[in-house]
Amino acid sequence: MKRQIISLASLSLLLCISFTACKEEEDKVKSIETEPISFKKEGELYLIRSTGDTINKLDIELAESDYEHETGLMYREAMENSQGMLFIYRDEKVRNFYMKNTYFPLDIIYYDADSSLVSIQANATPRSENTLSSELPAQFVLEVNAGLSNEWTLEKGDKFSFYRTESEE
Repeated sequence: MKRQIISLASLSLLLCISFTACKEEEDKVKSIETEPISFKKEGELYLIRSTGDTINKLDIELAESDYEHETGLMYREAMENSQGMLFIYRDEKVRNFYMKNTYFPLDIIYYDADSSLVSIQANATPRSENTLSSELPAQFVLEVNAGLSNEWTLEKGDKFSFYRTESEE
């Protein structure tokens, strides 16, 4: 009987220590915080009507590397209406985007090699894995807050022009 009591006491102590260690480890995992991803102005972009009139000016962040193309605006909480992300590709082809891990709705605007608007995927649903394709080959893709392409009355044939700003490193 004495052995059983000692065994139960030992088991209870072991479980208590194990539970406490697991709880402490769980608390450590929960306490890890990541820095929010913030907008980094890398250029300015002008939206231009096919007639040559300026529609609007945006501060833009550029997505040029494979990693930047893959992540885009994922994991961000929001973006100002005066901001956008311009994806720059080496070649012109049909582009496919999706909204996985993107937390706010976007308009995805596709442009061909000469910067003419070829199609728009308006009001893309946050966190959706549905494929959002360009209707025609595109070399540039502009992401802006949902509803802006309609507000600006963008149409096929409208263009854009952009320039890089100096790095503030």
